[in-house]
Amino acid sequence: MSTPAEENLSAQPRLRDVLTSPRMLRTEVIAGLVVALALIPEALSFSVLAGVDPRVGLFTSFTMAVTAGVLGGRPAMVSGAAGATALVIAPLVADHGMDYLIATVLLAGVMQIVLGLAGLGRLMRFIPRSVMVGFVNSLCILIFAAQVPHLVEHGWTVVAVGALGILLMVLVPRLTKVVPAPLVTVVGLTAVVWVTGAGVPQLSGEGELPDSLPSLLLPDVPFTGETLQIIAPYALGIALVGLMESLMTAKLVDDLTDTPSSKTREALGQGGANIVTGLFGGMGGCAMIGQTMVNVKQAGGRTRVSSVLAGIWLLLLCIGLGRRSAASPWRRWLR
Repeated sequence: MSTPAEENLSAQPRLRDVLTSPRMLRTEVIAGLVVALALIPEALSFSVLAGVDPRVGLFTSFTMAVTAGVLGGRPAMVSGAAGATALVIAPLVADHGMDYLIATVLLAGVMQIVLGLAGLGRLMRFIPRSVMVGFVNSLCILIFAAQVPHLVEHGWTVVAVGALGILLMVLVPRLTKVVPAPLVTVVGLTAVVWVTGAGVPQLSGEGELPDSLPSLLLPDVPFTGETLQIIAPYALGIALVGLMESLMTAKLVDDLTDTPSSKTREALGQGGANIVTGLFGGMGGCAMIGQTMVNVKQAGGRTRVSSVLAGIWLLLLCIGLGRRSAASPWRRWLR
């Protein structure tokens, strides 16, 4: 006999339901696109914070979103190159370089799988609601504080564009929910800036877009005890910080959608995603609460389809724009 939790879990939309329902499929596709648009500037910024090439952050968000979307235990949750992991790895990159970073990410993925098998995910049920509220509010404050310098350092034009963006995010849902408010805001403000020629910072200020697919590689580091002593503390930090943020974000989505998720599978999925990311030269990552909330609350994503499509849309957008000729006026402006 199935338990109530299992019955509730079975009530979640499945891939077959999405593929046979044009309305659900449209929602998931648009949700993935909205999340991808939100991922690009954040991945670039976190790459700069970690001290790596911005293209590393973009490829990391692609591999994390797709792999964790398939392997993870929380449908509709979005993973990518997160600020929490960027803070952990920044000293390692500065002192030892990219090869040691890749080795660290691979080891962190293995650690997350071990922690998942050890039952770390099941401990999430004991976290009080007040901790969840504090976790979400503190992230909101940190995200807002990180954006303030981008507003105040570039003049009143940027402040006006930012204020207009907030106004659209508030008003659009009251007028229609057919198109997600973030998509309307991004497309609308992009058109306004392009038409008016307003002098606002562009993505080229954060880094170049990639023009080719990522390739498999192994880190060029000596397999010695000394190497392990260097990377192990950082790997443990990535594993613990990534799992805590991912599992708490999963619990938040559980509460928002009133559906359960497998925390053990999520821990295993995050470990697998970091291993895949490391093999493609990524900086490691975890679940991203901001993009997840955009997907679930703003765009209406409910299944793995939106999570996986977020990574695929991200890659298509980056490669498509990156391969455009530098002489193209579209690329000069979009970059």
